[in-house]
Amino acid sequence: MAKITFVLGGARSGKSAFAEGLAKRYHDVVYIATAEVKDDEMRERIQTHRARRPSHWKTVESPYHIDRAISDIQGNANLVLIDCITLYITNMLLCDEIANSVSYPETDMEHLKQKQVQILDEINKLSKACRKSKSDSIVVSNEVGLGIVPDNPLSRLFRDIAGRANQIIADEADEVYFMVAGIPQRLK
Repeated sequence: MAKITFVLGGARSGKSAFAEGLAKRYHDVVYIATAEVKDDEMRERIQTHRARRPSHWKTVESPYHIDRAISDIQGNANLVLIDCITLYITNMLLCDEIANSVSYPETDMEHLKQKQVQILDEINKLSKACRKSKSDSIVVSNEVGLGIVPDNPLSRLFRDIAGRANQIIADEADEVYFMVAGIPQRLK
């Protein structure tokens, strides 16, 4: 069975660089990028991440259905590096808004609850796909639950989903690292 490593930390904690350092131990790496270019600032962030990665790594852009992307690899890589889960959650949480070009119905609590169930189902699928894969996996995510309680339902839902998603992935992972100020702390 494939090994799963989970790297968790706050914004600018060094989690992506640490995960990439672990990935450099492997020869055939597929980098699954969840970010979508929606503005110049995000374009610049993506370019910075790309510049850090070795040129022989294959990049797969998968803002949705990462489990399918993992399954499509079918052991054609030693490692799959997924960066990052919180962007993946954001993509799924806001997909109705983007598709319909309307304001997100953040006061529709039933809709928000349905979204939570759907997103956590996708996280479970991702975890299972990593476990079933012939390739080892490194999964990167943000820890967003250490700050203040957000002031609106959508932000609170995001925080709650991210926290639950991190628990699901950490439970499935063989190793879990928490990054603080660029320093990895092994938790599992």
